[in-house]
Amino acid sequence: MTSQTVLRFLTGSVCAIALTVTAWPATPSAQVRPTPADYVSPAYPFALVSARTAERLAWISYDEGKRNVFTATGPDFKPVRLTSFMNDDGVDLTDLSVSADGSVAVFVRGHARNRDGWVANPLSNPDGTERAIWAVRTSGGPAFRLAEIATGAPVLSPDGKHALYVKDGQIYNAPVVATPGKTPRDRGEEPFITVFGQNSNPRWAPDSSRFAFVSNRVDHSFIGVYELATRKITWLAPDVDRDTSPTWSPDGTRVAYIRRPGLPFGQQQQQGAAGIGNPAGPAAGRQGGQGLTIPGLFRAEFRGGGTLAFWVADVKTGEAREFWRHDPAGTTFRTINAIQWADDHVIFTTQMPNDEYDRYFSVALNGSTKEPVLLTTTDGIIEDASSINLSIDGRTLYYTTNHGDIDRRDIFAVSTGGGTPRQVTETPAIETQPVPMPSGKVAVLYADYRVPQSVGVVPAAGGNATVVYPTLPPRYPLSAHVEPTNVTLEAEDGVKFNNQLFLPKDLKPGDKRPAMVFVHGGPQRQMLLGYHYRHVYHMFYGINQWLADKGYIVLSVNYRRGVGYGRSFRQAPNSGGQGNAEYLDVLAAGKYLHSRNDVDPTRVAIWGLSYGGVLTAQALARNSDLFAAGIDLAGVHLWGNSLDPESTSFKSSVIGAIDGWKSPVLLQHGDDDRNVAFTQTTGLVQMLRARNIEYELIVFPDDVHDSLVHSRWIYIYDRMDAFLKKHIGQ
Repeated sequence: MTSQTVLRFLTGSVCAIALTVTAWPATPSAQVRPTPADYVSPAYPFALVSARTAERLAWISYDEGKRNVFTATGPDFKPVRLTSFMNDDGVDLTDLSVSADGSVAVFVRGHARNRDGWVANPLSNPDGTERAIWAVRTSGGPAFRLAEIATGAPVLSPDGKHALYVKDGQIYNAPVVATPGKTPRDRGEEPFITVFGQNSNPRWAPDSSRFAFVSNRVDHSFIGVYELATRKITWLAPDVDRDTSPTWSPDGTRVAYIRRPGLPFGQQQQQGAAGIGNPAGPAAGRQGGQGLTIPGLFRAEFRGGGTLAFWVADVKTGEAREFWRHDPAGTTFRTINAIQWADDHVIFTTQMPNDEYDRYFSVALNGSTKEPVLLTTTDGIIEDASSINLSIDGRTLYYTTNHGDIDRRDIFAVSTGGGTPRQVTETPAIETQPVPMPSGKVAVLYADYRVPQSVGVVPAAGGNATVVYPTLPPRYPLSAHVEPTNVTLEAEDGVKFNNQLFLPKDLKPGDKRPAMVFVHGGPQRQMLLGYHYRHVYHMFYGINQWLADKGYIVLSVNYRRGVGYGRSFRQAPNSGGQGNAEYLDVLAAGKYLHSRNDVDPTRVAIWGLSYGGVLTAQALARNSDLFAAGIDLAGVHLWGNSLDPESTSFKSSVIGAIDGWKSPVLLQHGDDDRNVAFTQTTGLVQMLRARNIEYELIVFPDDVHDSLVHSRWIYIYDRMDAFLKKHIGQ
């Protein structure tokens, strides 16, 4: 199938019309060039979801810091804003879900807590901030708060009446109503159900009459089913084993789950209590042990062998049967963490020995499957849970991968019973997060090298995507974008790696331009030949385009330890604090730019966030001869905590080569960073001061790793602009 994506954007009318934006000049002129703010001005949609019984989509939009929930219904999919959070206030929106009929949307407002229990408060609101569950009716009306939620995500009932959440090992309920609850249980002051153990993972039955949950009792765990009408709990085939991952049949009569053996004596570590029947666990404080050859003492297995099985239970009687067990003599299928009901199968993902990519498999519920059926026979990354989705009937698995186009993403589909995957989208674009609808159409998040992430709708048979959101603002410089190309380089140790090269449109023979190396964070990330699906890298791709428009030659480096190129590349040896081998790729990228006839070798700089900040600082400490300046955003500068100059981790760290640092640096960090401790920048600055190294510093009190405030990103980019003009003259 060969097709071209149809880019059609909605204005205020229902009809789709051709895209029109201000055409920025492709060559220098008297006109003002676009700014960083222009490149990051379009609304960025994410968290795309759909209703099961209605042709309705919903998503969260980040629009220059304003975070809101949108919806659209077929067949026209005209976007409608549901919420009115109209300030760049740094209050996050996440965990969106919709009811089966699409009448209610539930989401979380507020960022996660840090290690001390503080919800992020980037604008230092003296009243503090909270993380809470909110809801909104898609028919209209204001959004309303339901309950505070410390961690995790709410689980909305299919009928849209209840949002379950977990707190302190118990399951709570937030009725989806705009008025406060009448009882302590409805107000979230008491658990919805109070059950011994650590209870979690609530999963609603399709008709909302029951929910299943996991009750962890340390050495074993149960699957319970709570019935709302009777307030009765049914335990599904309770045993001495560990039961997890409940998943419902479409008719709501059965629950499938994973079973593992319970904890043997040799692994029990309970503290114990008074009485001869409650001693401390034999493993508590043990430095070794005898009896390693005694069967069942240290290693638990099922009767007949094996340590992992799938079971299915009748929710009314609680009776259950095993329908699959891994081969006890084999080495595969031992580490399955979750299953999902799919028509008359369950599906799951796992790693296979010597396989470069994670795979999805299925097992029939009738017990006929001996060896799980491989579904994703394509070779390519399937990154996380948001990369897959089931059709409404459960018979088709849709997934996102870079099979056949390693620098982009496409949607594939395969029967959950097995078969050959078919490619649903086949354009030179980036399509992610497939969301099937009742009609068979599939919504996706779409982007390419000049179109930022958008909501698109693909026909059931595949083919052209119609983009329905956002409307691009006139200031957005669509025509100023350049199309990056893949450049494959080789480091001095023989490792090959991919890069994206951005060349200015006005580059002429004989020009000597300044150049920038960009290094992503993670390190388990991959920059693409277009706008990225993660927000911060979506912005950074736009900033690389802005740099190219200003005349810089930009090389975005996908160094070893990143994703998209297989497990061997991602698990490269001698990296990080074990040898810093990934810096060899950055070094090769710098040398490549120096070798280009169109690059001024005295004006090569580097920038990046997080792990990209690590590698920026490494470049300045180890090769100030190649890199004239750097922009280090929230980087790590000491691996581990050893200060022994002869230790591998110290030698691998930035500060292990600090005496070679000569070039100026722009540093930025938020002091409530939960990914990279602010102490990493505090410590680096002391060492730069001691060596009289020129640095500029941006500190955002109470902000996190990726700033939650859009205006601060604009400030960072403007400071970058001034810093680069000062040091490499562009």
